[in-house]
Amino acid sequence: MSNLRTMAKLVGNRQGVLLVSLWRRVLTPVCRAAFLTSAVHNGVLRLLADQPRTAEELALALGAPAEAGPRLRGWLDVGVELGELGRRGDRYRLRGRLSRALVRPGNEAVAASLEQMVSYQIPALLHAPAMIKDGRRLTLGDMDGEVTARASRVLEPFIEAAIERVVDRGRPVRLLDIGCGTGVYSRHAARLNPLLTGLAVDLQQDVADQAAANLARWGLADRVDTRRADLRELEPGEPFDLVMMHNNIYYFSEGERVAVLERARRLLAPGGRLLLTTSCRDGNVGLRILNLWFDLADFGGPLPHHHELLAQLEGAGFTEVQATRLMPGQAFRAFVGVNG
Repeated sequence: MSNLRTMAKLVGNRQGVLLVSLWRRVLTPVCRAAFLTSAVHNGVLRLLADQPRTAEELALALGAPAEAGPRLRGWLDVGVELGELGRRGDRYRLRGRLSRALVRPGNEAVAASLEQMVSYQIPALLHAPAMIKDGRRLTLGDMDGEVTARASRVLEPFIEAAIERVVDRGRPVRLLDIGCGTGVYSRHAARLNPLLTGLAVDLQQDVADQAAANLARWGLADRVDTRRADLRELEPGEPFDLVMMHNNIYYFSEGERVAVLERARRLLAPGGRLLLTTSCRDGNVGLRILNLWFDLADFGGPLPHHHELLAQLEGAGFTEVQATRLMPGQAFRAFVGVNG
């Protein structure tokens, strides 16, 4: 009877009903996302995928002393309550569908996308009004370049398909990969044409270093040079046949995009092509939050409208400009222009 009376009071209490609804529909999913992000970032999911472990064993594996186990246990028990971890005796294991999926081979980019959203896109959504009021801005240092590079690989199959349409196969090709991320797109172009050589650059030193290490591991260090560089500072030298810009046009402000694209064109040989891929502004809520992040930053600018970007490419002197939707129903497009 006491439980029935409690339920009756709850049903009659609008605040209580609202709180229960918030926990179920909003707070629990938010807590789950935060827990999974932390578990991915700190390697806990990977450790538990190998074998069940006690809190003390996990603490040691994470580089903490075993006596930190009781404090870690409190965090692990949140994962149990959320249904992402299970516990048998004093040993924890993976239980939830999401936790098991995130450590599955091939899902690394999805895990990085979750980390990217929770770690710095959601905080931008949370703090935007206060930042606008106080005049505070985000900086490049607020963005984890390594996580961003890994997360962008979710789009890899679509970008690779766009690359396959523009890389010449039967002759030597010089490639410039601007904002190279992990270097995976330089690798794909090099695999398509064994005569291809080039340069991969990124604004962030840690990202450029990782790309260089990856390209060396893939046996491409002698074909693709890698370094930290800004497109706006690159001086014309031996011309390139193909310039690629993937997921980075919004790192440049709207007002400078024509000049940036013109500089990219000047690095091309006559008849050379620019391949630019980007999310556009007519997208989903995730893209709206990405757009907000760059609105709050002290560099870059909003995601482009695709018709505006077409006009900017033509304004930069490109000919035969065209745009192709890469994902059905999604605002992710490839833009191609020729240095005519």
